This record gives sequence, C-alpha cells and structure tokens, in this order.
Amino acid sequence: MRPEILYRLFEPVTAISRVGHRTASLISSLAGPRIVDLIWHLPTSIINRQQLSDLESATPGSQVSVHVTVERHRRPGTPRHPWRIVTTDDAGRKLDLVYFRARESWLTKLLPAGSRRLVSGRIEQFADRLEMVHPDHVAAPGDSDSLPHLEPVYSLVDGLGAPTMQRIISLALERNPELPEWQDRAWLEQNGWPSWSDAVRRIHHPRDLDELAGDPGARDRLAFDELLGDQLALALVRARRRSTPGRSLRGDGSLRTKITHALPFRMTQAQVNAIRDISLDMEAPFPMLRLLQGDVGSGKTLVAVQAMLAAVEAGHQAALLAPTDLLARQHRRTIADLTRDTGIDVVLVTGRDRGAKRSASLRGVANGTSHLVVGTHALLSEGTEFHDLALIVVDEQHRFGVHQRIALAAKGHSVDTLVMTATPIPRTLQMTDYGGLDVTRLDERLPGRQEVTTRAMPTGRLDEVVAALGRAIGRGGRAYWICPVIERSESDDTVSAEDRYRHLSRVFGELAGLVHGRMSAADKDEVMERFTSGAIAVLVATTAVEVGLDVGAATIMVIEQAERFGLAQLHQLRGRVGRGNTPSSCLLLYAPPLNESARRRLDILRHSNDGFEIAEEDLRLRGGGELLGARQSGLPRFRLADQHAATRLLQAAHDDARLIVARDPDLKSERGRALTILLHLFERQDAIRLLASG
Repeated sequence: MRPEILYRLFEPVTAISRVGHRTASLISSLAGPRIVDLIWHLPTSIINRQQLSDLESATPGSQVSVHVTVERHRRPGTPRHPWRIVTTDDAGRKLDLVYFRARESWLTKLLPAGSRRLVSGRIEQFADRLEMVHPDHVAAPGDSDSLPHLEPVYSLVDGLGAPTMQRIISLALERNPELPEWQDRAWLEQNGWPSWSDAVRRIHHPRDLDELAGDPGARDRLAFDELLGDQLALALVRARRRSTPGRSLRGDGSLRTKITHALPFRMTQAQVNAIRDISLDMEAPFPMLRLLQGDVGSGKTLVAVQAMLAAVEAGHQAALLAPTDLLARQHRRTIADLTRDTGIDVVLVTGRDRGAKRSASLRGVANGTSHLVVGTHALLSEGTEFHDLALIVVDEQHRFGVHQRIALAAKGHSVDTLVMTATPIPRTLQMTDYGGLDVTRLDERLPGRQEVTTRAMPTGRLDEVVAALGRAIGRGGRAYWICPVIERSESDDTVSAEDRYRHLSRVFGELAGLVHGRMSAADKDEVMERFTSGAIAVLVATTAVEVGLDVGAATIMVIEQAERFGLAQLHQLRGRVGRGNTPSSCLLLYAPPLNESARRRLDILRHSNDGFEIAEEDLRLRGGGELLGARQSGLPRFRLADQHAATRLLQAAHDDARLIVARDPDLKSERGRALTILLHLFERQDAIRLLASG
C-alpha cells in the first residue's frame, strides 16, 4: 500500500483546479497523468525578467526585458497578417511587437501610442528589424513589480502555453508534502543539500539570484534521491534472492574436464575466472542470477557450455535460449562439437521443426534423455516440458523480456539463470539496469583472434571499394556488405540492401547474396549456408547479421552510410569479422559532410577495438540511453538523474544502499521507514518482484 502521505501526489492532474480532460491529455503526453509527474517536469531554464536589457547588446533568440516607447500601430491588411506595434528603446533602437489575431481594443488599451512600457519576451530578427512576437509580459514602468522576478521555462506541447503550464505546476507544488528525511544527515551536510521539499521548490521557483546560483545542489539532491531509490530496490532484490531457498548443483567435474582437455587452445584467464564464479553460484543454496558479458571473440559460449555441463554432472538438464532460429542452430552445432566425446545428447527445439522430428525432440526433453536443450521461443511454449530443468542460459538477453525468462525458469524448480550479452555494458548501466544481477566480464580475446583494421572512406570512392573487393574475392576472400535499410524510401537517400545487392550482382554475379529480416527463416538459413560454404562471396545484408553469426572465413566488413549507425552497433557489426586466424578489415563508408557526433563515432571506431571502451564512449556521446534497446537519450527509468549526475553520484548511492540493507534489511528503523516512502515515491516498490526474477 502506498503511504497516505503520498496520496495527493499520485492523484490525476484533473484534481488541480481548472484542469479539464483536454488539458490533462496534453499534460499526460508531455509529463505524465499524475500530479507527481508535474513535479518531476523540471524547468529547462530560469528567466530573470527584472534584469533589464538594451536592444543594442541583445542577440536574436534571447529573452530580454526592455523599456520601450510606443510610436504607432500598424494594422494588418488582411486577417491572416499580424498586427505590428512599432516601439523604440531609450537609445532609439526600434522593436516591433507582433500579435496574431488580437483584438484592436485590447491592444490599443494595453499599448496606447505615446505610452512607455516595460516588455519582456524573446526577440528575433526579421529582415532588418528586431521583433518580439506576443510578448510574455507588458507592464507600465511604475508597475514593473508585476513581472515575475525569476520565471521557470518548461518544455511544452502544442495547445499548452507557458502561462498555463506555469500555473498548473505551481498548484501541483502546493500539494508537495513535507516528507521525513531519508538521507543520511552527515551526507546532506557534507554536500550542503537542502531538504527534499525545499529542493523541489528551489528548482521550480528560486527566490533570488543567490538561490538560483545554488540550483545544482537542489538538482543533485533530487537526482541522488532517485538513484538511491533505484539502488535500494536492487539491493533489496539481491538480499531477497540470497535468502530464497534453492538447490546446490555440484557436479564431479568429469564432463567439464574432458572438454577442457580436448580444446585446441588454452582458455583465457578471464574464462577460467568466469567458470569459477559461475560454479560457485551454482553450488550455493540459492538460485543463481548472473550476467556474463563479453566482447566479440571473448569465448562466452564455452563458458556457458561449462555451466550447462555442471548441471548435467549434477543429474539435471540445462537449456540455452537464443533469439533467432539461425543463432539457435549455430549454438547447437557448436555445443554438439564441444561435447562430441562426452555422450551428452544436445537437442534443438525451434518453431521450424515439425512432425516426427519435433515430437522426438520434445519426447527426449520431457523424459530426460536429452540433457542439453538449445532452442528459440519454442522452448517457452506449453508443448515443451522438461524432465528436470536446473539451469537456463539466455543468449543476447536484451532480445527477450523479463517475463519470457521467468516463463522458461518456471519449467523447472529453483532454476539457476545465466544471461549473456555480446554488447559490453557501460558501468553506469551495469549498476542501474543490471544492478540486480551478479556480473562477470570477459575482457580478454581468445588466442588467435585477430585485431580488425578499421578505415573510413567517403561514398564517392565506391567504385574503388568494389574493385578492391573484387581483387579480394579473387584471392578467396569473403565479405559482408551492410546497408541501413532493406528497401529505399522515396522520401530519403538512404542506401538500401536491395539496391546494393542489385548493383553488386551486376559486378559479381552469383557470388553476391542478400539476407534481411523480412526473409523467412528457411531462406535466410539457405543464404547463410551458401555464404559459409563459399558459394556466396559477398553477403549484402541489413543488421540481421549484427549478432551471433559466426563465419570464420569472412574477413571483410563494409558498412555503407556508417554515419547512420550507433557506435555500439557499428562495433557489433565489425565483430562479424576477425573471428578466425586471418587478418581482417572493416571499411566505414560515409556520406559527407559528417556532423560532429558522426565524425566522433567513426574516429572512435577507427582507433579502438575495445568493446568496453567503445560502450562507455557510446553512452557518453548519446547522453545515456538504453544501450541495448531503442531509446536514445536519458538514463533508463530515470526522470531526475541524467548521465552527468549519475557519473558523479551513482557509486555513492550504490554504497549507501548496500549499507542500508546490511544494517536494516527490513527497513524498520526511523530512516528505514522514511526510505520506504522514498521507494513508493519513485515507484520502485512495484519493481521488486519483477527485478527479483532478473
């Protein structure tokens, strides 16, 4: 139950005077449907209306407050034209006040010819004249106190004006209660932060310039509150998970030792450490929930196989869930090759299989004769039943929802979970989006893996690239050619995979192939198999090849219009080459001129093959965002804590949360009860059950 002290904050915005359903709908689209959402809708800037300006030094686009004398009114020739009022400042510089669809009687009363007025608003340059369209405030010189001293500026939507938004947020702030202090007193004093309520008030309505100058302290206070609420929820999840009864999976090591000795290379120390950590987790008396992240070529699959074999050694089953049919089949082949001499049955379950073959596979899973199961979403269906599922491995975990992982884990008892990603996750996102998981990082490349040489080249040199590609193919080379979209739209100049395939087919004939996301799984598999065998030498594709595909003979990656891709995505695409022992290259074709952000992305990729370094740069360049999802700005789940604040404050929030749970796991102390209100305020209490499931 939400604490009573927060009830008024979570009322709909229609509870505010004179907010009807139409206005509420506009507010909801901009900030959210509740009063608390208005409080979180922070100003983008603060205008000092009473700091007088002169037109000589004012720049177009800036906010000014200036004394002017009204010279004359220029009536519009037609209703579509604006009403212009010509004024001059004390130095004789002209300023036109512009009004659309305003009543003549109102304007002549507000700004009579010959009068002196104080006007405040944004000035713009129109031809050779300065103008102010619909001034925000107009006052007689003796009535200048009617102008707000410091006025907040909020982001708006069409139909919702600044005065309306300011009024509504002011009324929302009146409902902001005095809440008990949940922060450590010494920490508040050390940072010089105000109380919660005072911080909210300072940000929306600073009383004076001194308080405005201290605004970062108020913003940091609120950002830290949100970060602490998030980290506390995650810490509680971890504590709850460690108190949940599980079963200890302790194998004898026989299967794992056999495949280790059969490897044609020596595992990296990072792999050895990861296998040790996962084994200890599986032996513990509570369910494992661990994230295994590793760059392309770091050997995640081998680590996962070792974990799966530990479950089999203990007498249970293990399953690997892959996002696509193609990737599932690749994993099945890899695992079957690794375990060939162990007598372990590795079965594949996907939506493509039908009839007797599918029935036989499901029968082996249900009766336990199939020890290792690899599959797609078909593993989640009601028709797939396990004999004794003890471990699930989720590959490219960002392709699945939490509920899907829960559904698979529910097919066993106290199932251990290992989730994997080939996209290195920045430290900030590790502590927020993945804070409920234990994290293992593979930061070494497997022996023999080659560095990929990366170059950038303008698209004007396309013919040179195609000619060089022809020479490479003549030497037996194979290449990916990536395009941003499948087919070109008439509304833009994006290069499509279909257009480029037609072009390259004219040059290379049947040696060119095409694969994209709209093709059936069977057609994609057929094209990829021809590419793997060498029947196709140039594979034109969209980002369908971004994740997981492993063709060791492919040594060239061409990414066309590379400036249209994100940094992390470019790195993932580059990871499709350099997977064998042959030197590999990546060519970034770009359409000039590049903006600064695109130039920086391509420069970073040219100079670094370190996925973790690239992930940190990607987060910094995009100002946060869900690295593995669709959002491109703002830290996930956060309204008040931006990337800059999180960089400075997240570690302190993380440490404080862990200390709180260690000292007061049930939040029964005075501070604990206040922290419970914090969790409800930021709605983290609703996420605990979900987070506990990974």
